[in-house]
Amino acid sequence: MKMIKKTGIIVGVCSLVLLFSFQSRFFEIAKQIEIYNNLFKELNINYIDEINPGELTSKAINNTLENLDPYTRFYNEQQVEDARIKREGEYAGIGISSYYTKKGIIVAGVHKGFPADKAGIKPGDLITVVNNQELKDLEKEQLSETLKGTPDTPISLTINRNGSLKNLSLKLDKVTISPVPFYDMIDDETGYIVLTSFTVASSSEDVKKAFNELKEKGMKKLVFDLRNNLGGSLFDAINIVNFFIPKGKKIVETKGKIKKNSRVYKGRIDPIDTEIPIVVLINGRSASASEIVSGALQDYDRAVVMGERSFGKGLVQRVFPLNYGTQMKVTISKYYTPSGRCIQELDYANRDAKTGKVPKFSDGTVNSFKTENGRTVYDGGGVTPDVAIKYSTKTKETEKLLKSRAIFGYGNHFIRKNPSISLNTFTYNASNFNDFKNYLLKQDTTFVTKQEALFKKAYKVNKQKEIDVEYTALLQKLKENKVKKIATNEDILIEKIQNEIVEQLFYKEGVYKHQFLNDNTIKKAVSLLKDTKKYNQILSK
Repeated sequence: MKMIKKTGIIVGVCSLVLLFSFQSRFFEIAKQIEIYNNLFKELNINYIDEINPGELTSKAINNTLENLDPYTRFYNEQQVEDARIKREGEYAGIGISSYYTKKGIIVAGVHKGFPADKAGIKPGDLITVVNNQELKDLEKEQLSETLKGTPDTPISLTINRNGSLKNLSLKLDKVTISPVPFYDMIDDETGYIVLTSFTVASSSEDVKKAFNELKEKGMKKLVFDLRNNLGGSLFDAINIVNFFIPKGKKIVETKGKIKKNSRVYKGRIDPIDTEIPIVVLINGRSASASEIVSGALQDYDRAVVMGERSFGKGLVQRVFPLNYGTQMKVTISKYYTPSGRCIQELDYANRDAKTGKVPKFSDGTVNSFKTENGRTVYDGGGVTPDVAIKYSTKTKETEKLLKSRAIFGYGNHFIRKNPSISLNTFTYNASNFNDFKNYLLKQDTTFVTKQEALFKKAYKVNKQKEIDVEYTALLQKLKENKVKKIATNEDILIEKIQNEIVEQLFYKEGVYKHQFLNDNTIKKAVSLLKDTKKYNQILSK
């Protein structure tokens, strides 16, 4: 009896502690909001210059969120609309991808069959005027709005192509980007499907449609390409896994701070094929939903995963509506594959307060798990492929190069020099790479390393004519050094350059057709599928 009373006292004390903790936390939140409100009011009244309340608040919110993770974000009204367009894969525009610059909008790519393509717009064109509005010196947000509107709205453009101006009149149209841009038979029995995103509501249905069409053509084996697929809808990922495993099996589990954000997801539909041999292709830009699909199929020994280690985004986000049409996307949980793995790579909770550096889980202790057949797999640092495709390790200079517009600019340059390129016969190889290095040394202005930027800044501040020659010589040395560093990644860059040239000439569809015929990883996948003994051996280790 006494024991029961003691237990009741303990429970009561715990409840009081939790209540006090909650009240204390609520008070602290209310206190900080009140401080900010008063600060904002006094600033708005007394600051010597006029301030933009919306801009100031957005900066304050973004500064608050930036130390959490890159996926927890605030969206103003316009960003909410942009996110909806991206999520649904539909918008009214002219059908281009673009770079925003102080000179205007540079056309980076053209989507086949849409208004820009029909009007003859090409990658590299600079849009300088839209509906009689000069674009020079407009902000990125303003530029992004100039080419949007409702379908069938007339729009006039002035484009600059290599110094020649051209006026165009066209109409906005609803632009739909298919998440399955290409699928075909590689040979009499091997099918190939590319899935580029899970952001479109029809992702899983489009995969199913492609699969069934290829089955009708005699497909007995499948290469499923998730390379460069950054993810998207959790539910489409679950459906796609369910296509290939029995109904009722666990596909993914989410674990959050509160109960409603923790859940086990199982297959709820009848599969379309639980036997067909599959090779799933991934790389370092396969993330989120791509990792749910590849990780689950790997855990059930349902497919051989081939390529490079995936990105390692094991975080799930949910969108919460806020006041006045704004929203916040919040990381609410981590996801775990059927074997229990969390493949999150970056440990945002332990970010270094001084440097801002985020540690990697893969640099610490990783845990082992077992697949259905008893194979060992590991958590931390993405999905590790069963068959690794080796590339050189990217240098810092190469990372910087890939973030610049240098390869895009070189694609324009190469096409002008080589106007008669055939999709079926074109290959960009090591013998062409010297031309790219010369372009970086003599013509490119977009690939600038940190050292170059600091050196140029120092010279600009202390400019003296007597050191002009030395400055030019040293700057050239810095350029030569960075080109030497990127040359160690020739294998990676040749592939990127080749794809850029093909896309500028033959659209995205051309890139997939070209890879379909020439890509070494696809060839290795087909070879493995033909070797039934080796394929089964990999899945039974």
